[in-house]
Amino acid sequence: RRSSRPPGWGVEVSEPIDEKTVPIAWMTRNHVAANLLMIVLIAGGFAVGSNVKQEVFPEFELDIITVSVPYPGASPSEVEQGILLAIEEEVRSLDGVKRVTSTAVEGTGSVVIELETGTNANKALADVKSGVDRITSIPEEAEEPIVSLVSNRREVITMALYGDQSEVALKEIAERIRQDLLLRDHITYVELDGVRSREIAIEISQADARRYGLTIPEVADLVRRSALELPAGGVKTTGGEVLVRTAERRDFGSEFADLPLVVAADGTQVRLGDVAEVRDGFEDTDLVAQFDGKTAVLIKAFRSGEETPIEVSDEVRAYIEENQSALPPGLTMTVLTDRSEMYRERIDLLMRNEQLGLVLVLMVLGLFLNARLAFWVTMGIPISFMGSLLLMPAMDVSINMLS
Repeated sequence: RRSSRPPGWGVEVSEPIDEKTVPIAWMTRNHVAANLLMIVLIAGGFAVGSNVKQEVFPEFELDIITVSVPYPGASPSEVEQGILLAIEEEVRSLDGVKRVTSTAVEGTGSVVIELETGTNANKALADVKSGVDRITSIPEEAEEPIVSLVSNRREVITMALYGDQSEVALKEIAERIRQDLLLRDHITYVELDGVRSREIAIEISQADARRYGLTIPEVADLVRRSALELPAGGVKTTGGEVLVRTAERRDFGSEFADLPLVVAADGTQVRLGDVAEVRDGFEDTDLVAQFDGKTAVLIKAFRSGEETPIEVSDEVRAYIEENQSALPPGLTMTVLTDRSEMYRERIDLLMRNEQLGLVLVLMVLGLFLNARLAFWVTMGIPISFMGSLLLMPAMDVSINMLS
């Protein structure tokens, strides 16, 4: 009933409510509709629940674009004047750009471009690339700008491969482990961390270059043009079309050492390895990873698509157990961090609370109400859970540590 007290009156006046306007009252008189709704929630929850995305923490897109320009040997002021100011001027006026922040350190410069909410990130990325390519004032000594859209990947589990091995051997074994993990079910993205990138170093002295009438830029240009894999179209013939391409990709130092620099009239060749030191190694960066006092490589597995954190973690742990004995002597694999454990514990806690809640509600209501009514009130808990699972995909909500 609804009551109202008119101003200045001391007596409360009541008037009846039309129960047809109340949903719960309508349900009590229409049992078929209530039962159908319950069946839809339960059946839909079971059908859709297994396909709800599962993740440790909810993923979100970062509307940030970064531009990185290596400038070897340059001071921070030179990086700022020669690179960063030109990039800032070019990208600041682009559509969707909210804020531009630059950082100059010795040998490199970076620009962070924050986009406004709702901006098409891929279109903005293309606009930034075009803008950076239009800049002609970047010093020739600077390397090619690297423009990328910041992604937000969620790491699930990290394992460490460590032992008394050289950096080269560790990198090769870690790459093989990475490829093995990618071939397993429920794992689609694995990356290495704590290891330097491979690099081929070619060192030639001025005296050796002058002896054969060469300059350092000429040698660099020859190396650049000789390490190339480039399609060159096709040639139509009576027998069909012949594809033409330059297949001169060189991946190892020994392949560059055989590169001819000078060819005499009598056919004598001077190769790059005759006048320069060519070696396979790693880039010169201060990056070292250690575990338990030994050199290590970190192998990180990420959740992607419809994979669940528990599936990714189980696959990695199973791989470690199956292949630990196959490693070379002195090498060990172990789990460093596993975020799926937090997720697993939260899911277990949720299920225990649900079961305990069902029992408590049924027992308490059974003491004061009849058993049939207590049962149907208790059934409201699992039916509500099933209804939530049914609606989560439509609302773009995943099962995670927060939800």
